[in-house]
This record gives sequence, C-alpha cells and structure tokens, in this order.
Amino acid sequence: MNADSLSIIAPAKLNLFLHITGRRADGYHELETLFTFLDFGDTLHFTPRTDEHLVVAAMEGVANEDNLIYRAAMALQQQYLYRGLPIYGVDIAIDKRLPMGGGVGGGSSDAATTLLTLNKMWGEHLTFAELAELGIKLGADVPVFIYGQSALARGIGEQLQTVNVPQCWYLVVHPQVHISTAAVFTHPDLTRDSAKLPEHWQDAPHRNDCEPLVKKLYSEVEKTLDWLLKYAPSRMTGTGACCFAAFENEQAAQDVLEKLPNQWQGFVAKSRNKSPAHTALGLA
Repeated sequence: MNADSLSIIAPAKLNLFLHITGRRADGYHELETLFTFLDFGDTLHFTPRTDEHLVVAAMEGVANEDNLIYRAAMALQQQYLYRGLPIYGVDIAIDKRLPMGGGVGGGSSDAATTLLTLNKMWGEHLTFAELAELGIKLGADVPVFIYGQSALARGIGEQLQTVNVPQCWYLVVHPQVHISTAAVFTHPDLTRDSAKLPEHWQDAPHRNDCEPLVKKLYSEVEKTLDWLLKYAPSRMTGTGACCFAAFENEQAAQDVLEKLPNQWQGFVAKSRNKSPAHTALGLA
C-alpha cells in the first residue's frame, strides 16, 4: 500500500460533439461523441487509516446513496473482499470545483478517480477493463475516465476508440442552471435520428444534438452560447449546462473570462489527451 496521502485531480471532460443516432428498446440512446479532458477539476484527497474502514466525507446536500465517490469506494471494496484481496482503510475528502449538472462529468470523474486511486493504493489488482465494468454501473461516462484517453465513444458511451485531438485552451462557462440528463434524454423533442459518422469522421460536420432542446428549455443556456459566440464558436458540452469556446492561447481565453457577466461562473483550462488523474497516479 502507498502509505502517503494522495491528492488527485478528478478532471473535467468536454464533449466536443454529441450525436444521437438512435434509441434502443431498453430506453438507452445510441451515441457518437468525442471526449477530451481538461487540466481542471475537483481534487480528491486520500489519506490512509490504521484500520480497514473507508470513510467518505459527506457532501452538502448529497446523501451517501447518491454520492458517486461513496458508491465507487464501496463497489471496489466489495470486489476486493469478494476476491480475497487485502484492503486498507482510507479517508476520502473532496474539494468540489466542478458544477453538478454541468455536463463536464464531475460526478463520473470523481467516481473514476476514486476507483483508480484506491486500486493503486491497494496494489493494482484490477485492470482498467475490470474497473470500467464497475464504473459503468455508476454512470455511462465513468469508463472514459477510467481509461483516461481522449476517445470517440459509440454505443451508450461504452465503446471507446482512443484518439488524439488538437490541444487548445478552453473557456468554460456555467450559466448557473442545473440540467437533468434524464429529463433531456426522455424529452419527446430530442433529436434521435442523426446519421452515423463516416469513416473519416474528422471531416464531417459536428454538433451537439442536445443543444437545440436545452436552449429551448433553458433560456440562460441560449444566452451563454450567444455571448460566447461574440468571441469564438461556442458549443454546449453533454446535456449542459456548461458551454465552451476554444482559444489559441491562455491569455486570449483569460481576456474573455474577465468580461464574463456576473451572474455566470467560468474557468479557463487547457485540454489534455491523457487524463491528469492518470498522470498523477503514474498510470499508462
């Protein structure tokens, strides 16, 4: 076991595009989406204990059964115990910076970072594939954080093809509204029949199929996208509410951030093809 405390960034993700190509009989949607990571996120703190208890600090307004950090820790502990593998007690706390319901993967990233870090501290007995199998039960986006590479995702998001995307600086703006992913994906007006990407998908037109519906339901998202559009092409990530625009350098993004209306929150971060959590943990 690593006897030292670890503080690991659970990075944000962006969906650079999100196409919905169908709906399955079980209600899940068939997607094609491009994930990349940002060097900005929540910070999780893992402190070894002298017993075998896993203690997850409570998050304000979030019950344990809804806390993906707690659920991920318990799932991994049960898997280790089932296999007869040794575990050690750990205290887990979080500095929360990513907005809930923002479409930047905060909860999924927290869950994946918990699985990766505890697995590392306990001897790395589970593979990425085994961790992803645990993770997808917590959320469809968890596997991409487990594998930790920019990826084109298909299926319900679990079929991952590793890619490299050009790295740039992003301004991400949260318009201070919370959007339910379930509400978006069950809405009758959601586009569900986009054509599948061609073989050379990089050259095809890209968009976020959730964006027109979310703009209609949440005027603040539409205002955010329109405001960003004054400075650079803008797009919503995931099912929202965060919106983003790419810039050539940090200063250009910071200059626009300084003009951000007071009612919104934002941050500037560089994209990464490899998750900062993997870099910090020394994972391939």
